[in-house]
Amino acid sequence: MVFCSLIRTFARNYVFCTKSDMSKKRNKACSRRGLQGVTLCISTTMVLVLLGLVVFFVLSARNLSAHMKENLTMTVMLKDSVTVNDAKLFCRDLYHRPYSHSIDYISKEQAKKEQTEALGSDPSEFLGFNPFPATLEIQLNADYANRDSLKWIVKELQKDSRVSDLAYMEDLMDKVNMNLSRVSLILLVLAVLLTFVSFSLISNTVRLSVYANRFVIHTMKLVGASWGFIRRPFLRQALLIGVIAAVLACAILAAGIYGLYITQPGVDEIVTWEVMAITGGAVVLFGLIITALCAWLAVNKFLKMRARELYKI
Repeated sequence: MVFCSLIRTFARNYVFCTKSDMSKKRNKACSRRGLQGVTLCISTTMVLVLLGLVVFFVLSARNLSAHMKENLTMTVMLKDSVTVNDAKLFCRDLYHRPYSHSIDYISKEQAKKEQTEALGSDPSEFLGFNPFPATLEIQLNADYANRDSLKWIVKELQKDSRVSDLAYMEDLMDKVNMNLSRVSLILLVLAVLLTFVSFSLISNTVRLSVYANRFVIHTMKLVGASWGFIRRPFLRQALLIGVIAAVLACAILAAGIYGLYITQPGVDEIVTWEVMAITGGAVVLFGLIITALCAWLAVNKFLKMRARELYKI
């Protein structure tokens, strides 16, 4: 009887210890998978922030280019015989031209007042007449602020009998267009490089996560599971991580843009709601596509391997 009770006690202790060890191993495996998921989420978030910044700067550079071009002004000087009504009719005609973004009419009296304030004296006092002509300040649309468009715009305006002369800074327009083209090219190259680097980083991180389950994948193959069935949980996990990383990246970018709005009051003309919406959409799209594609490629790699090949990697 004593011997039997000892055996039963030993058996209970053994079963308890076995269950305890299995529970510890299970908890350790769960914590390891959780740590891998957190690491993958953080690395994906950092990469998506970089991609979001590139998209944001490309779109902002486009708006900045249009804003700078539309601030370049062409001055149309009117003849002295042109009355105020004729000048207003001329303004109305020019508003319907495709190259006109905005037009300001400056009368002879207003021009004299502005020049008197700038010079500190009134030239009409010793000349006996107002030497300043009435002018139209035309701000061109961004698509027409270039040398080729300016040639036919100038020819068209010079044919009008109400125009005495034209003035515009052609060299400044050329420099602005050249510098903006260089900036756009640099941002495009940077976007391509960062896309390639981000894909490589996320691919390596996802591959490491799948690598830890390569024997599970092989076991599922042995019991007859289809490739689509095996891929499904990995793709779900990758898409979930992509969504979480995209949301975190959008939150980080939104905080940065909010800080930009506070410190730079006039930035809303360049950083519009359209820019922010496209940037956020691009971040979410990149997060979903890149993580799902990387998981697909990583799982397929291990699905094609034989059992002996799994021990060599």
